[in-house]
Amino acid sequence: MEKQLVVRKMSIDELHQESKKWISHLNFMKDEIVFFDHLLNSYVFEPDTPTLFENLQKYEGQLKVSNKLCSKVIEEIIEHENKLGGLLEILNSSLDKAYQKKHSQYRVEVEECLEDFRILKTDLHAYASAILKKRHKKS
Repeated sequence: MEKQLVVRKMSIDELHQESKKWISHLNFMKDEIVFFDHLLNSYVFEPDTPTLFENLQKYEGQLKVSNKLCSKVIEEIIEHENKLGGLLEILNSSLDKAYQKKHSQYRVEVEECLEDFRILKTDLHAYASAILKKRHKKS
């Protein structure tokens, strides 16, 4: 489901604050990715059936994709944020409109990135719970 691009006029301070918030959320997401990667590779989650092994491989791959995407988006937002300083110097309305539109595009990209990761986390929790319950029953 692709979100519609809504461009709203924001002050330079609002643009800056939103960019900082995105970077913070995405950096937290990267920390969570590291946590889940360590969790999936811990001895507790060594799968002993082919289905669990396939799921483990799938989730590890999805974490790598999420991590790459997150890093890319962070880099783009930092570059975008650096251009904001230029807006202060060049107060050109056409450049301002272009920046506002690009900012709105990043908003959609960040929201999609965070939402996709939220879905992945839900799947990872279900996977981990199933393995822990299975191991608990064996004990």
